[in-house]
Amino acid sequence: MRSVPVSPKHEAANTSVVGVRFEYVDEVLGVSEPRLSWQVGTDDPGWRQTAYEIERDGDTVERVASEAQVLVPWPFEPLGSRTRVRVRIRVACGGQWSDWSDPATAETGLLRPEDWTARFITPRDHGALDAPAPELLRTFTVRPGVASARLYATAHGLYTASLNASRIGDQVLAPGWTSYRHRLRYQTYDVTGLLREGENTLAAVLGNGWYRGYLGWWGARAHYGDRLALLAQLEIRYRDGTVDVIGTDEDWRARDSAILADDLYNGQRTDLRHAPGAATGKVEVLSTREAPLDRLVAPVGPPVRVTEVLPAVEVLQSPSGRTLVDFGQNVVGWVRLRVRGATGGQEVTVRHAEVLEDGELCTRPLRTADATDSYLLTEADELILEPSFTFHGFRYAEITGMTGLRPEDLQAVVTGSELRRTGWFSCSDPELTQFHENVVRSTLGNFLDVPTDCPQRDERMGWTGDIQIFAPTAAFLFDTAGFLSNWLRDLTADQHADGAVPWVIPDVLGTEVPAAAAWGDAAAVVPWVLHERYGDVGVLERQYASARAWVDKAASLTTGGVWAEGFQFGDWLDPAAPPDDPFAARTPPDVVATACLARCADLVARTARVLSRTEDAATYATLANRTRQAFTRAFVTEAGRILGDSPTAYAIALEWDLLPTAGQRTAAGDRLADLVRTNGFHIATGFVGTPLMTDALTNAGHPELAHRLLLSKTCPSWLYPVTMGATSVWERWDSMLPDGTVNPGQMTSFNHYALGAVADWMHRTVAGLAPAEPGYRRITVRPQPPGTLTHASARHLTPYGEASVSWRRADGRFHLEVVVPPGASASVYLPGGEHSPESVSHGTSRWATDDPDARERSRVTTVRELIDDRAHWDEAVRIFAEHGVPATALAHRLEPFLNVPLHRLPALMNSVIFAGKGHRAATELNERITNEPPPDSDR
Repeated sequence: MRSVPVSPKHEAANTSVVGVRFEYVDEVLGVSEPRLSWQVGTDDPGWRQTAYEIERDGDTVERVASEAQVLVPWPFEPLGSRTRVRVRIRVACGGQWSDWSDPATAETGLLRPEDWTARFITPRDHGALDAPAPELLRTFTVRPGVASARLYATAHGLYTASLNASRIGDQVLAPGWTSYRHRLRYQTYDVTGLLREGENTLAAVLGNGWYRGYLGWWGARAHYGDRLALLAQLEIRYRDGTVDVIGTDEDWRARDSAILADDLYNGQRTDLRHAPGAATGKVEVLSTREAPLDRLVAPVGPPVRVTEVLPAVEVLQSPSGRTLVDFGQNVVGWVRLRVRGATGGQEVTVRHAEVLEDGELCTRPLRTADATDSYLLTEADELILEPSFTFHGFRYAEITGMTGLRPEDLQAVVTGSELRRTGWFSCSDPELTQFHENVVRSTLGNFLDVPTDCPQRDERMGWTGDIQIFAPTAAFLFDTAGFLSNWLRDLTADQHADGAVPWVIPDVLGTEVPAAAAWGDAAAVVPWVLHERYGDVGVLERQYASARAWVDKAASLTTGGVWAEGFQFGDWLDPAAPPDDPFAARTPPDVVATACLARCADLVARTARVLSRTEDAATYATLANRTRQAFTRAFVTEAGRILGDSPTAYAIALEWDLLPTAGQRTAAGDRLADLVRTNGFHIATGFVGTPLMTDALTNAGHPELAHRLLLSKTCPSWLYPVTMGATSVWERWDSMLPDGTVNPGQMTSFNHYALGAVADWMHRTVAGLAPAEPGYRRITVRPQPPGTLTHASARHLTPYGEASVSWRRADGRFHLEVVVPPGASASVYLPGGEHSPESVSHGTSRWATDDPDARERSRVTTVRELIDDRAHWDEAVRIFAEHGVPATALAHRLEPFLNVPLHRLPALMNSVIFAGKGHRAATELNERITNEPPPDSDR
């Protein structure tokens, strides 16, 4: 029975416009693209937007007849540099108009190279590669009557700026990491409140960062250049209309700072005894050829900031007597340390690591990254120690050089791109809920200006393969539209002339890297995800040439439609691969590569249709079909078996529509289900197959097996790390072994989001909240709950407002509540399959129906049905374990006998399986389940 509260008809005054945003950002300074979005609040159940008006600066109004409210085009003339606009919006339903929204303001930055009168400057006698970090300064005079002041700044390297010794802004690691040779972001700051009448000093300290520090596991640094440089332009506007401009030029001076050394991998060394002398060092002005201004861009995504400060949980002693600190969770940032009674020359060192091994700080997974901050102290009653030009991935820290350390003396300063949280999930299984929180934490830790693979070792790069599988999950959990749009601009900039996509973006690996399927697919996949989740057609238009070039490149590498031979990552980190050979997956790389080409060609065809490029849409749809046919010819039998006979092979074939006949699709789905059963519900996929497994099982009619795969707790599984105390997602299924030792491979991380991509299925299927049209304009609500959960919920801040789904079981009934925001609608499917979808508009709707899981279970008659019945299989595993037969071995040995009647199991155990071992266990199990003894002939 459905219960829907119905509100009476309300007047337009009860409809309001809220949440007005410019493009992707909440920051109002330095915007460059002024598309507008807004949300509507209304208590009128029949409300539907039919038109909107946008008012600019209180006098100009544009009216548009449209339902659109997400990323709508700027209706006025294009904005010029330094333009501040004030916008209000109201919307109509028929002839009834809402009130105007509160004003939203934004200000553009410097949009043209000629807007810059400043030039990049570099210190002449300071700031060498292994010298202290340089500080650049300029003193100037401010007249009375200041109206406003803006600082536009960027650097080759990192910078922290100050005005009259006060820190400017709260961003860290600015200007961030982009493809510096093509795109360098600048930041805009309102510094009006920091100026004072008379003499003022503008200063900036420069750090190595990504520009000049170590990048990569091969020990190289200064990838982009060996000289640090600053570009700063301070514009002071007076009430009389005049403007003073103080830009970086030959009048600036340089000196050493207290930072003796800084590096993102190795850490920072600081001398607090340092007394800055007079700034007498000269600077050199770089030419626009050496430091071109036409690559300067305003940010389109969020800045990097301190996002959280966590207290230490415990101070402990290691077996060797070292002082260790546990912060309780694996985070990214640095340690803030308070020292009492510091003595001059005292040295304090902080080393970081994600895990302990044998009770000691385990730094082996860091490889060559030192991850160490050190401080030379000056005499003081109390000092606060923290770095400014580095970050670390850690849960634990080792402190040397001081005694009497207490938990209240330490904090973990968590840093990352300031992403707005938009998605939540919870359920009745605390370990599954914890896993979801681990996915959230790994997203935060690795979305530090670029979507990195890991935040701790000598890597921290924007691996394309990782983000293309994780983008849907990330887009649910956080507002990643600006963050990933910025990264895609770098992908386009670094894409090779022949269309090949580098493995990492920004690209620091060079042009010799070959094209690799699944990794290069980011060019087509990530823009499509942003369109699907945010309703952004603009990102498809901007990235279309890049996506098409990638597909053309991949197609050029095929023979007879099959992408065979050459380098491939394949199904990277298949758990069957040994620690020292992550390439050794069960799925042939040719199968993966050809499937990826078919998928990406299809995505480009769909993109072309959205963009009304009819001819291209037909061309790439034809390529997708040809590739599917080639895949079937080369890798699929008429009976639906796929080369490699691996879960990944079947998952990609099913989810990417690679099987031409219904019979092949059914057979492949059934084979995938049997592989899951006979692997004891352990995961058997790497990076490519993992995001697809639960969807493939669900769509093939085996949702309960998908749930059992998700909820397995022994290695390899998603929940195994949770049972080991993990607070983030691991790179490998067994990054830590059951005995507490770290995986012996040379590549292992404890903060890697890729394998957490299954969280997207948890949102869409366990809870039941999925986009049906771009931007969640229409929502699909279709929970398919496992019998082991009693409740689950998902909540997402869509572009239209908050949508949520929550369900619970009680007294044989299934209760469902759905919230749809104004401007959207939903198709709701109740579990059980007997109900047609019901369409609902905005508001809250509720249903109660019979719980399909409460129905009487069918009798178990075959070995397959035994495995499928969770309670009986758990009993079987327990009984056989008592007789020395582990669950995985039992499931694997039963593979050829899945259709055998259960009463024959004792005989099979006696004569075929385990050489008679387990016969007594099978007999006991059979009698418990069927309540009848096996025939005498089977004894």
